[in-house]
Amino acid sequence: MFNDRTTPLSLLATRRSGKPREMVAPGPTPEQIDAMLALAARTPDHGKLAPWRFVVVPGDRRAAFNAMLADAYRTEKPDAGRLELDAMTSFGVPAPTLVVVLSSPRPDSHIPLWEQQMSAGAAAMNLLHAAHAMGFVASWITGWPSMSPTVRDAFGGDPERVVGFVFIGTAGKPLEERPRPDLSSVVSRWDG
Repeated sequence: MFNDRTTPLSLLATRRSGKPREMVAPGPTPEQIDAMLALAARTPDHGKLAPWRFVVVPGDRRAAFNAMLADAYRTEKPDAGRLELDAMTSFGVPAPTLVVVLSSPRPDSHIPLWEQQMSAGAAAMNLLHAAHAMGFVASWITGWPSMSPTVRDAFGGDPERVVGFVFIGTAGKPLEERPRPDLSSVVSRWDG
């Protein structure tokens, strides 16, 4: 139905997450990253709080990023095995670009925390759409690093939380469509 990238609906219908380990160069230029982040910031935001922020981890800082992850993992999981530690030391390596998306709520606001957190998730999704619209592939990864207080503190601190790590690059091979839910299982009509 929408199989090209010439219309907004086609962009929505063709967006796929790519595996970071399969992403290759080129990644977005600094100007393209700035444009993606400007688009990501155009998200629903009750109260105009901007309860999120983005941290770009440049390529020349990836080794330090991975060392921080491995140190945090060792501290929080002292019985970790070699394979687990290896996964942390290579977590930030695969894709040309890495953006950390943070929920940065304003606790003193009258806007409920839940709404602020949803806005942060919407900002991450907008970043994925912006990357796709610009011809790149992106992936939003969470897992242990997004739940670790030590990792969170490396980017800010409480009350912030890591929404996820968005990897952006060029698809190294064709993306596969994943199974999508049957709409009848996730859509209903309220009849009062």
